[in-house]
Order: sequence, then structure tokens, then C-alpha cells
Amino acid sequence: MHMLFPAIHPYQEHKLEVGDGHTLHVEECGNAQGIPVLFVHGGPGAGCTANDRCFFDPSLYRIILFDQRGSGRSTPHASLDSNTSEHLAQDIEKIREHLGIDQWVLFGGSWGSTLSLVYAIHYPERVKAMILRGIFLCREKDLQWFYQFGASEIFPEYWQTYVDFIPEAERDNFINAYYQRLTGDDELVQMAAAKIWSTWEAQCATLHPNKKVVERFTDPHNARSIARIEAHFFQNQMFFPENFILDNADKFANIPGVIIHGRYDMVCPPENALALSAAWPKARLNIVRDAGHASAEPSITDALILATNEMAKQLA
Repeated sequence: MHMLFPAIHPYQEHKLEVGDGHTLHVEECGNAQGIPVLFVHGGPGAGCTANDRCFFDPSLYRIILFDQRGSGRSTPHASLDSNTSEHLAQDIEKIREHLGIDQWVLFGGSWGSTLSLVYAIHYPERVKAMILRGIFLCREKDLQWFYQFGASEIFPEYWQTYVDFIPEAERDNFINAYYQRLTGDDELVQMAAAKIWSTWEAQCATLHPNKKVVERFTDPHNARSIARIEAHFFQNQMFFPENFILDNADKFANIPGVIIHGRYDMVCPPENALALSAAWPKARLNIVRDAGHASAEPSITDALILATNEMAKQLA
């Protein structure tokens, strides 16, 4: 089974001003002359970690990571101002231009798969290939499954904590109820809502309980940006029309790719991956039989590293 590559440090870091008061943290690792690959993190709002550098052979890849608006080390933290799918896709293009890259590979999971596909729809000529995990198509039914009814039937004891925070009169729309609290003026209520929202997501993200995933999501700094930015995007239907990705699949249909999805993914059910695969003939689909959603799961990690190794050979 493939394991993460050894820990590495960036050889260069950038603070890139992208307008609207936002400054992105961008870093480069690995081989400066290697295949450019952009790590597109999830959430939205989750930011990058040191482990995210380690899905790629550093002798073969020029590994680029960035924290999206409001996330991680980008500033201002947890900001919702001028923070939409269109802004984030444009930010990726600004990073590419800043680094002088002609084409690159996109590597994204969960919301990172969504944003990679949105970028590929807008800038297909700039995408050499894509490796996507835990596909999230962001349709209304996908949001309803995880935040209103669906996953609630699989994790009822975790769901109860999520439900109990919201008065009964508001439980017909949990996304809206949490959004109101996460964007309100009461900081104590905001942080309590952020922790409960992020805990629900983290507890459901792995096939087997994973304390490290829960601890990362519920860290106050991370929980605030994850919960606020996710609720902001979900409340606004991701800032794009329903079924936007599948309706525009012709834009990325000829880009080679790999789709990796856990059989027991309760955050983004496997139907997301099947629907994308049907619309994307150049992508190879890999349903991982003993995994849930998170990239930290051993079988998902194995599949991702196998994919980056094979992609390097393909592109060489």
C-alpha cells in the first residue's frame, strides 16, 4: 500500500494580493523544474496542511499549494466578502500567471474537486490533467443529503448534537439556521455554531473514527473558517446554477483524469462520482471499496498516490 511521501518544506512562499482586500498564501515544494500540480483544498474554508504536500513524488512534481480566500494562512481570516466560486476560480488563474505556468495538473478533493472542475470549465486550455477525490457536485440534493436529511440516518447520534443547537421552529432549513448564527454579531454563538457544524462534518468523514481529522476540523481557527465559508457558499447555492458542473461537462470532457471515491463516503455519496464519470469520458473511475470521504484514510491515500505516480509517467 502506498504511503504519503516524506515530509517536505516549501522552497518558496508567496503572499499574493488578488484584490477585494484578500491576500493568498501560496507555497511551492518539490522540483522547481517538475510537472506543475496545484493542490486544491476542500471545505470551502479548510485550508492546507503539511501532509497535503506529500501526495506527490517531490522529484517529479512542482507542488503548488494555496489557501483559498478566508482560509488557512490567507487573510483576512474567515472573510465572506467577495468570496464566491467565480472569485476562487479567478484566483487560481492569477496564481498560474504569477508563477509563469502554461499548463498544470489539478489535484482536488471534496470541495477541491468542485473548484477544480469550475476552473476547468472556465480555463480548459490551462488544465493538463485532473486527479479528483470525493466528488462534490454541489447540487441541491447533495446539500440536502448531508445538512438536512440522509447522512442523519447513518450517524443519528452525531446528528442529534447538530439538531439540538437549532430551535425546533427553524429545523426545516438547517443551512439557513446555522448561516444566521455563523454570520451574526454574537461571537460566542458564532463559535459554538462553528464547532458543532465542523464536528458533524469531521465525524462523518471517515469509515473508522479518526481523532486527528476531528481535532483538525474542530480547532477554533479552522472551525470558524470552515463553518462560516461553507455555510456562506451553501446558503447561496455555491454562486452558480443548479447542475452547473454536469451541464458544462463538455468544457473539460477531453482533459485526462482520475476520479477516486470511497464506497462508504457519507459526506458526498458515490453517486456524485458516477454522475461525473458518465459525463467525463477521459477520466478513469476508481471506487475505493474500504473507505469513506477523507484523504487521510489509508485506502484513499494509496489510490491518490498511485494516481499521481501514474500521471507523472503519462505526462513524462
